[in-house]
Amino acid sequence: MARQIKTINFFHRQEDPRAIQWKKKISGWLKTNLPKVRIGVKSPESILVLGGDGTILEAARKHQKPIIFGLNLGRVGFLASAREPKKFLPALKEFLRGNYRPVARMILSAEVIRKGKKVFSTIALNDLAAENPLGLVEIAVNIEGEVVQNVHGTGILVATPTGSTAYNLSAHGPIIEPDIQAMIVSEILDHNLPTPSIVVRPETKLHLEITNFRKRGLLLTKDKKAADVLLISDGEAAFPLEIGDIVKIGRSPKMVTLAEVEKNYFFKSLREKFLFR
Repeated sequence: MARQIKTINFFHRQEDPRAIQWKKKISGWLKTNLPKVRIGVKSPESILVLGGDGTILEAARKHQKPIIFGLNLGRVGFLASAREPKKFLPALKEFLRGNYRPVARMILSAEVIRKGKKVFSTIALNDLAAENPLGLVEIAVNIEGEVVQNVHGTGILVATPTGSTAYNLSAHGPIIEPDIQAMIVSEILDHNLPTPSIVVRPETKLHLEITNFRKRGLLLTKDKKAADVLLISDGEAAFPLEIGDIVKIGRSPKMVTLAEVEKNYFFKSLREKFLFR
């Protein structure tokens, strides 16, 4: 049995009406059933995330210390602690009473080196992708000082076990139990002969060198700069890459803890999504 949770805060997207409705419902339920639980604390023990996996990823990037308890209002809900609305309040009750398993999840860190200087850094719970969504890019994949792959295609994806059921799966990468620590390196639509994904230890030195691409400026960044090749973190944060850039990727010293209230939750999720028999 884990520790009881006495302080919480909510995290959701402001434009989501279902999340706003559930926040009000849960707040009222807590005042009636668990009045000792304090809501709206600046440094809470737990963040209750109302939304889909994308919202949980966003919360995890912003809050590494509190335990993340996700209530799925999206489609998949792989990261959620409870996927169905009818289970929200019973699962929340068990969680706040300490009947849960804290699962520490590995985070990736990345930094972009340009002409010998660091120009960008980011983190990701699911994955990092160096890709040209509208064209081709050539990337040299360097693992522990050895170039093991030269991709000529859309790009390269580096995923955590948590992200193995997301973009990594679409790139035909393996599914890995989420509390294992490893990095999965998968090509994205390589025009060369297809190569399998590579699973490496989290302390492995992994560098992606952008060796070539045709500059067309078909994309615009948030600050209105033209781009072609992007470093994308968890499908959200994007940074434009240039020829010669080196992306260094490794395990972040930070971890994210997700709450699991149902035994074998991950494998039950796989069965429900893929109809394993």
